[in-house]
Amino acid sequence: MKKTLIMLLALILGAGFIFSNDISITGSTTVFPIAQMTAEMYMEINPDINISVRGGGSGVGIAALMNGQTNIANASRPIKTKELKIARENGVDPFEIIIAMDGIAIIINPSNKIPNLTFEQLKNIYNGKIINWKELGGKSAPIVVISRDYSSGTFEVFKTLVLEGDKVRDDALLLASNKAVVTTVANTPGAIGYIGFGFLSDKVKAVSVGNVMPSEETVNNGTYKLARALYMYTNGKPKGEIKDYLDYVLSEQGQQIVEKVGYISLQ
Repeated sequence: MKKTLIMLLALILGAGFIFSNDISITGSTTVFPIAQMTAEMYMEINPDINISVRGGGSGVGIAALMNGQTNIANASRPIKTKELKIARENGVDPFEIIIAMDGIAIIINPSNKIPNLTFEQLKNIYNGKIINWKELGGKSAPIVVISRDYSSGTFEVFKTLVLEGDKVRDDALLLASNKAVVTTVANTPGAIGYIGFGFLSDKVKAVSVGNVMPSEETVNNGTYKLARALYMYTNGKPKGEIKDYLDYVLSEQGQQIVEKVGYISLQ
């Protein structure tokens, strides 16, 4: 009997089944602060659970989920139709959970006195038709365009809502994280960038878009048009510890953490 059990265990392990209380989370740098802090608090309550959280961008997270390399994919945009198709071909069934709301903030260096941009101006800055701040009523200085890279969900949303099919100008700096955008804009007088609402700080200056500033109120009432949901994706409807963790994220305590890190709760 003992020999049979040992052989059965060897077959199970050889087939790649691993018994573990580990949860891996990968993806969006926008969602990262929510995932990181909720994971830390959840592990305090459940010390037998280990949760690892990594960034990389929404595309990276969704690819990891499709390839079976993560339990939860963080995304600041909805999964694409082509990603969904590939996932299902790989035997993965992405299940979508909205965990917070966000406004994409347009930021400039604090030395720049421009208070507001229209959607058309913003589009023409990023496609290269407007290249100097004097064209917008500011001082004569080249506009340094900062964008997120192509794996970023924030880039995908910005591309849809602002660029409307246009390409980002060729000399734009493509950065891999919200923090990198904040740091570069803060250190570059002529720079402009865009970040998740939770990354706003006094190091940079947010400008209104269409005379509306990003805030909890303007995102919730729909007047700030650069708004989007934030997501976590699992393979199929979550179960077990993964479900318990996601229930915690959506709980009152979890949504308080959403607000604490600077985003907009669902409650």
